[in-house]
Amino acid sequence: MGAAPAFTHEIRVTWGDCDPAKIVYTARIPWFALDAINAWWEAHLGGDGWFQMELDRNVGTPFVHMSLDFHSPITPRHRLKCQVDPIALGESSIRFRVLGRQDGALCFSGEFVCVFIVADQFRKQAVPGDIREIVTPFLVAKNA
Repeated sequence: MGAAPAFTHEIRVTWGDCDPAKIVYTARIPWFALDAINAWWEAHLGGDGWFQMELDRNVGTPFVHMSLDFHSPITPRHRLKCQVDPIALGESSIRFRVLGRQDGALCFSGEFVCVFIVADQFRKQAVPGDIREIVTPFLVAKNA
């Protein structure tokens, strides 16, 4: 576990992402994290992440849990670098950790759990074997 280098997705935070307090709207932070998870899937499965999984593989991954902790405000001053790590792979679920940093400071940390489904039936399924093989080398310990 944890032998692969960390995956990081860079997001350009813009003025339009911010509220009158001149920091990112709270609602944008889950969007940033989900964009980073989708980029992780793109990088490791090829194609276009969730869209390709759903349409080409008939595999859906709806979320069943999201949690976020906020550590430091996010602003447009620096790129937001979101580190994505799969931290658990169950029989039919995957748990990702996303760490968002700007200029070296941790801005948010979160965990996101998806279940695998047969997309056109919206029925739970086991993690497909080829996806399990792709994900397993990238699993890291939750506290790493």
